[in-house]
Amino acid sequence: MCGIAGSINQPLDIPKLTRDLWHRGPDEQASFSENGLTFHHHRLAILDIACGRQPMYYDPAGATDKPRYTIIYNGEIYNYKELNDRFRLQCRTNSDTETILQLYHKIGPAFLSELDGMFAMAIYDRGKQELFLARDRAGKKPLYYFFDGKKFVFSSELNALHHQLGLQINETHLHQFVRMGYFYRQNTVYEKVYALPPGHFATVPVHDPVVRVQRWFDIHVFYKQNSLDDIDTATGKTDHFLHQAIRRRLEASDLEVGCFLSGGIDSGIITAIARHYNPALKTFTIAFEGKYNEAPLARQVAERYQTHHHEISISYDNLLSDIETILSNYGQPFFDNSAIPSYYVSRAAKKYLTVILNGDGGDELFAGYRRYVPFARHDFFRGGGATGAVASLLYRMFPKPNEKQSRYNYMHRLVDLARKSGLPVYLSATMDSFESYEQYLTAPPQVLDPILPDFRRISESGMSGLKKIMNLDFDHILGCSLLVKMDIATMAHSLEGRSPLLCKELLEYSPTLPDHYKIRKGTTKYILRRLAQRYLPSGLIHQPKRGFESPLSQWVDGELAGLIADYIRPATAFCNNFVVPGFVEKLWNRKISVGDEKRAKMIWTLFVLEVWYRKSYMNKA
Repeated sequence: MCGIAGSINQPLDIPKLTRDLWHRGPDEQASFSENGLTFHHHRLAILDIACGRQPMYYDPAGATDKPRYTIIYNGEIYNYKELNDRFRLQCRTNSDTETILQLYHKIGPAFLSELDGMFAMAIYDRGKQELFLARDRAGKKPLYYFFDGKKFVFSSELNALHHQLGLQINETHLHQFVRMGYFYRQNTVYEKVYALPPGHFATVPVHDPVVRVQRWFDIHVFYKQNSLDDIDTATGKTDHFLHQAIRRRLEASDLEVGCFLSGGIDSGIITAIARHYNPALKTFTIAFEGKYNEAPLARQVAERYQTHHHEISISYDNLLSDIETILSNYGQPFFDNSAIPSYYVSRAAKKYLTVILNGDGGDELFAGYRRYVPFARHDFFRGGGATGAVASLLYRMFPKPNEKQSRYNYMHRLVDLARKSGLPVYLSATMDSFESYEQYLTAPPQVLDPILPDFRRISESGMSGLKKIMNLDFDHILGCSLLVKMDIATMAHSLEGRSPLLCKELLEYSPTLPDHYKIRKGTTKYILRRLAQRYLPSGLIHQPKRGFESPLSQWVDGELAGLIADYIRPATAFCNNFVVPGFVEKLWNRKISVGDEKRAKMIWTLFVLEVWYRKSYMNKA
């Protein structure tokens, strides 16, 4: 796990990069330069600590003065030993980085489909005079780049790019963010700066730069396939793939690997299987105040498998002094407030180890969210008609809900979905910040048009409503928000998170399974709950999804109220450019008819935007 940066036709300020990327790789730093191309690498040493230094070089003819290939790379390839054997690679080290270089030489970009791992990489091919960049299937590891037609600069983090180049704001993308709650795929907050999307690679000629981006993994291909496996076979295959993924993730490390253990079935199954391969497994549960404290449930799993268990108490006592730092780490506005507990959890876990397994991806691949249940029964993307008209009438009649977890709020959101069509259906079902209140935004009417072709490719396909929203969640929320959150939260503390449920085999198999293997009679994650019967105490198997409890309304009206007001209420606040005049004051003083949770989301959106503007954008040093 590392931090990487590089450039073509642009000198890099290495001391600034060292400052900006130190947390991603405090163990070693090294650079490489040749003919206008520069690489810089920060290493968090986990695998082949002695011989895995980067930049790493490889020449198939054995040249040492000017080897053909040079790589800097952020991530881990968990099946590298299997690939060494299958492709008969002659590696001198025990590093997965060398496997990448030799595979790239042997089969070109096709090697990406062979990898089970998380990665963002840059390979310089001296023979072709070309730069090759790539990201993993789901987007666990980030890669951003700037290109103005001549200069090309890339980095693991946006703050590092901004401090190198002094970037300009892309207001269209900011309007999209305020409406959607995330930056979609390649979009960023800056002009001429892009995220290389998950499952894509790019080539850039060194002497005459032009960026050519190609997709190498598309989960939609697998959602269009239909497995014929019966439920017993599918459960067995899922179990096998998880065993394989967890074993790989435990073995591909020279450091101890632990497990985050909540009271949910994802982390419980992962812990049970990991304990099979590591009798001395350490597990970590977060205990925090609130009605969804899962520490007692997690303790049942730890006791059953006799793990070396740690309960870490988390409080938000220092949130007021920490919040600006937490939000500034992202380099652009970041909406998901679960970034806050994720930051504290990662900081606490780092005191014990450097590598930890987590359950990321289980909800998106196996239908763990409660919002999936209605889509399993009805395709809301095919809206309109009489149903939409009735729903619109009911929506106007019903009062706004205040409690996020209430049955009434759930029914109110279903009515809201039924009255809409197209992209607004998806935005209402997911982030649901400014949906139904778009009239208060200053965004141009066509601000979301660039996103519509990607959205319609899925929403207008012949798939079921459940497959559509799960496919969209993988492409939108998982890669653009949730994995961004975990990367920044963990790497801020030099902690590596590994996600067995996002292994290559499950990403290719789970989408092919029938809907009723995932949701049955209103039960989410049906096949994982079935699998859990082999591993977990019976009392845990049918527990509802919880996740980190983030009392957003309480923060907005309580601990953070003064700070938020100082940021967003001044007439000169930057966030006022994205809402109509007077909106902030009316919202703050409850002069707009909106439920407490939705009001908190709107205020939070404007707050994170303003913090980014003042603390990140205005700080160009």
